[in-house]
Amino acid sequence: MKSLVLQRTVSLAVCAAAGLMIGTSALAQAPKGPGTAARVNGVTVPQSRIDMMMKQQTQRGAPDTPEMRARVRDELVSMEAVSQEAAKRGFDKNPDVLVQLELARQNILAQAYIADYIAKNPISEATMKAEYEKIRSTLGDREYRVRHILVKTEAEAKEIMASIAAKRTTFEKAAAERSEDAGSKGRGGELDWTPPANLVKPFADAMVKLKKGQTAPAPVQSQFGWHIIRLDDERPLTAPPYDEVKQQLQQRFQQQAIEKAIGDVRAKAKIE
Repeated sequence: MKSLVLQRTVSLAVCAAAGLMIGTSALAQAPKGPGTAARVNGVTVPQSRIDMMMKQQTQRGAPDTPEMRARVRDELVSMEAVSQEAAKRGFDKNPDVLVQLELARQNILAQAYIADYIAKNPISEATMKAEYEKIRSTLGDREYRVRHILVKTEAEAKEIMASIAAKRTTFEKAAAERSEDAGSKGRGGELDWTPPANLVKPFADAMVKLKKGQTAPAPVQSQFGWHIIRLDDERPLTAPPYDEVKQQLQQRFQQQAIEKAIGDVRAKAKIE
């Protein structure tokens, strides 16, 4: 589930929209004094805005340096000047602009809610390790390098197999010219090293019965079509260590948590 509310960072361009959303009347009421970063036509640009922008920049890996802060200040000054000019010309009352400002407001509030939810519902190390062991147990102890040619009908698959057997073409050439699998046809039908658990069951069941260099004696049907399968190699499977996949597991659980948070809120809402 992908949504604007799931974005974790805000670019300068989006911050510009947020700056417009605040409006010049609110800025005019901003505190004056040590917390002031700049004034534009008498309107205060607060230091807190630079601090927020710097927080976002450093979260993306940018260094917190005087030079970076100067660039951020300059960007905010430009943003304030342009937003004031836009307000003078009535853009702050333009219906399309008002819709965009409301969407930006909702987006920022939703991000804040999601961030708070994740912070209050952390994924435990034990949960991630249990999921890792569960996944590892399903992978088996061997992985395979296999080629396939995917076509729409059994008749076409048999015709291609006959051409390969008669040496009128090669497996690789037939895959490149006729396979429906755009992801592998450019490599002569070759798939990456994979355990059977990552493949659809009819394909995997046929593959594990083959010996190295052998082609399945008949086309194999799956929900995607008809496969001509050739096993090129196999080897013992070494699962990546937990530390290598920990971040991916954490992201998966966080995504599930976000979807639950959104679902819970929607369930309580009166939607007409």
